[in-house]
Amino acid sequence: MLRLVLPKGSLERATIELFEAADLAVSRSSEVDYRATVNDHRISEVRILRPQEIPRYVASGLFDLGITGRDWIEETGAEVVSLGQLHYSKATARPIRIVLAVAESSPWSSAKDLPAGARVSTEYPALTQRYFAEQGVEAEVVLSYGATEAKVPEIADAVVELTETGRALKAAGLRVIETILVSYTELVACPASYADPELRRAMEHISTLLQGALMARGRVLVKLNVAAPDLDKVISLLPAMRSPTVSELFGGGSYAVETVVPKESVNKLIPELKDAGASDIIELPISKIVA
Repeated sequence: MLRLVLPKGSLERATIELFEAADLAVSRSSEVDYRATVNDHRISEVRILRPQEIPRYVASGLFDLGITGRDWIEETGAEVVSLGQLHYSKATARPIRIVLAVAESSPWSSAKDLPAGARVSTEYPALTQRYFAEQGVEAEVVLSYGATEAKVPEIADAVVELTETGRALKAAGLRVIETILVSYTELVACPASYADPELRRAMEHISTLLQGALMARGRVLVKLNVAAPDLDKVISLLPAMRSPTVSELFGGGSYAVETVVPKESVNKLIPELKDAGASDIIELPISKIVA
């Protein structure tokens, strides 16, 4: 039904892991194969291609659904339908930023400080040119094929580069002076495919499963029993997503309680719950949370 395209490169492993967590495991003959399958009736074809190309392929109808970054959607100007952000990346859940950076010793503190004709190296020439046009800055924008941060000051006066943590730019002796774009990974659809009710429903189902897997990351389910006199004390310790589920046990006088809590806090929480009167405490992994 759906022709799906996933990103190759730095996002590849994290994307494959997300699909596996959503019970949409991606199968292929080898890690270098560009064709894959997903054992789900809603997905008929899977390709793994460079994220720079994905927005145009999805916009043109070569694929119904794809995963790429907002940076490449903006760079290509592709008309796609966003089904929402997927808060994951190659290393963290942080977004990447497209930034303007100059040498640490540079006197410039904003784009408008750049002199006319300043040389700017970037892998995002269209996005950079639009940005400078909006700022009223006349710059010579040159396409970079990589190692962009290494080109200041001999080859370029400034760079427009992506960063997740900023460490690589700082290590290269650069200083960020402006953020041009904040970019998350997004699930995007072909407008023509999205207009088809059957395809749109399948897309929304896939989106729900992926978002549910992301929501479950770093969370566990805690279940416990507690006598009525200790219920309020136990409830006060629980950091519920909304509020804990409380059910009276057969025979009265005690309750079953369950809630979702951050995994990082559970080892501190469980002894505190026991001290407060909880018993039969169980910690369970969660595969998906659909709000």
